[in-house]
Amino acid sequence: MKKKLLLIILFISHLFHAQSDCITAIPICGNSDISYTPTGPGAINEQVGTNSCLSDENYSVWYTFTIATSGTLAFTINPNDDDDDYDFAVYGPTNGGCSSLQNNAVFVSPLRCNFYPGTTTGNTGLSLTIPPGSNNQAEWSPYIDVTAGETYYLIVDNFDESANGFLLNWTGTASLNSAFNDPALAPNPFITPGTLSTPPEPNEVTVCSGFSVPFDFTTFTQGIINGNSTNFTVTYHNNTNDAVTGGNPITTGPIDATTIYFYRIVYRDPANPANLNNGCFITGSFRFRDGNFTLTPTTLTSCSNNNSGTALYDLTTANIGTGPTHVLKYYPSLYDLNNGTNEITNPNAYSSAEGSVFVKATNPSGCIATVEITLKFHPAVTVTDTILRACYIEANPSTASFNLNNALVTTQANTTKRYFPSLTDAINETNEILNPANYIAPNGLIYVRVINSQGCYSIAKVTLTVLPPVQSDVLVDKIICMEDTTTLDAGPGFSGYEWSTGATTQSISNAGVGTYWVKLKTGDCITLQTVKIYASEQPVVTGIDISNNAITINVTGGTPSYQYSMDNIIWQNSNVFTNISRGNHKVYVKDAYDCDPIEISVVVPNLVNVITPNGDGINDGIDYSTLADKQNLILNIFDRYGTKIHQADKSNGYKWDGTVSGKKIPTGTYWYSMTWNENDKKNTPIKFSGWIMVKNRD
Repeated sequence: MKKKLLLIILFISHLFHAQSDCITAIPICGNSDISYTPTGPGAINEQVGTNSCLSDENYSVWYTFTIATSGTLAFTINPNDDDDDYDFAVYGPTNGGCSSLQNNAVFVSPLRCNFYPGTTTGNTGLSLTIPPGSNNQAEWSPYIDVTAGETYYLIVDNFDESANGFLLNWTGTASLNSAFNDPALAPNPFITPGTLSTPPEPNEVTVCSGFSVPFDFTTFTQGIINGNSTNFTVTYHNNTNDAVTGGNPITTGPIDATTIYFYRIVYRDPANPANLNNGCFITGSFRFRDGNFTLTPTTLTSCSNNNSGTALYDLTTANIGTGPTHVLKYYPSLYDLNNGTNEITNPNAYSSAEGSVFVKATNPSGCIATVEITLKFHPAVTVTDTILRACYIEANPSTASFNLNNALVTTQANTTKRYFPSLTDAINETNEILNPANYIAPNGLIYVRVINSQGCYSIAKVTLTVLPPVQSDVLVDKIICMEDTTTLDAGPGFSGYEWSTGATTQSISNAGVGTYWVKLKTGDCITLQTVKIYASEQPVVTGIDISNNAITINVTGGTPSYQYSMDNIIWQNSNVFTNISRGNHKVYVKDAYDCDPIEISVVVPNLVNVITPNGDGINDGIDYSTLADKQNLILNIFDRYGTKIHQADKSNGYKWDGTVSGKKIPTGTYWYSMTWNENDKKNTPIKFSGWIMVKNRD
């Protein structure tokens, strides 16, 4: 991991002219690539051209490196522009520094040198295919067999003096000395501040305080060192020259989003000034990105259903301008947000009155922004409780068919109404009434859920009232004489009348006995009322008793009191008529209705009060055979003790001769009773009674 980091970290620098001199040669730590653009020949004329293949220094840079492990050493110098002519010379090995390579201020002959005079340009360096002791092959020189602990110096010179720079890559089996590769000193990778950007160089450091506040670069140091030796120190610089030389370090200062900033990690062992790792350094770069962000205050509007005073809000839908990677926390007050208390744990279904909640948003870089969400209600759905009336159903008068759609519970436009049998059902949307246009119900309540275009609802109560039948109190059954007519009057107060006769008036006249109906209209309701006209019950003569010249009429039925007449002209209240002559008569009876009287025929037989059964042909017996046409005619004779001694009927010709079983009875007074039924519709029973004297002469 450490080696990979060192290979990635580039020496990116535009050096001062001082780095073009041997005594200020740049230490190379590890086999890391080198990127550099020389800008001049250096401050000291080191006369390298006297004993080398180089003409002299043009645009040059000096490096020094120490061998960590023995082996073969080679490198490739790759110009950024292949038309540039780069040359090089390698001096050493030496442990005496630059002065050991000079003779009277003139550099000795180098170990390797290449200044190819041909026209070919492009890459140059030490080639692993050319063994030591061989001559140069064009722009390539033999590799070097190196031993651990040896120190070398390398000068790279751009003969064309262009500003294009080069990249140097190491090859071979040997490794260069570096404190950064020593696991005892650097067991952990060094960490560049920030995170990879696009493109991946340099890393980006996000700051949350914005660019108006001076930044303390030293806050990166501990993270960069990452637990490695304390002999590693870090400085920060505004450009590559300062990063390479360690010049103009910065600790705190202004920053922006366009500048690339550099850090320099250098190793120095204060206990061993001669340590070959001393002065070894690596550099890295980073830039800043403003992680500060702002949120947009917004308003969430939801339904306070049924005027409950609260609404359900999905706080996560508030468009406050956060990104998908922000972490959001919601609080009921700014105080709670600042103190991290009472966090709203159900932001997807937050129940609240109108007011505010506060959001704390944290981006992946740890920057925080806060914002207020205002909670509002949609306009309430305005509803009014109402009453719905409907006419009774004739088959079941306690119920009616209600058209619930006619219940005027709101005047608000663009609403939808749904109907439920209870308030609980209306709230929970259960047991919905699916036939609101023909809802059969008794008196009671239903509930209407009224929903507007936002999906908000209120619930209205509808009282269902069954309009019962409204009948006429004055229209009642009547009793009249069979031959009469009457008037049927339904009375006032109805908006319409329709009689079974076709009449549409309040009353009808000339109505005889029978059954009638009338449809009485009250508002939109119609009540069918039936009325009957009965014939009065005629009185019935249950019997007529005849005693001598008086008759008594026995009557039942009809409606008392009764009146009686023998001529249908003169009427009396008494049912007894006296001094009636013998023969056929008619009796008339009527009751309180004064209808046509009933008429009964009655016969008052001739009275025989004395018989002398002596055979002289005068009053020898009783003979009522003249009444033989009467129904059930019977004559019974009784003695003074009430014992029936004779019955005269059809078998004996309705006669009696004063004997019993052929024997004459004693002279004396006897009683008789004669009964029959008149030949009328009623078979009126007649009873004729009296006494008779029987005189027998021996």
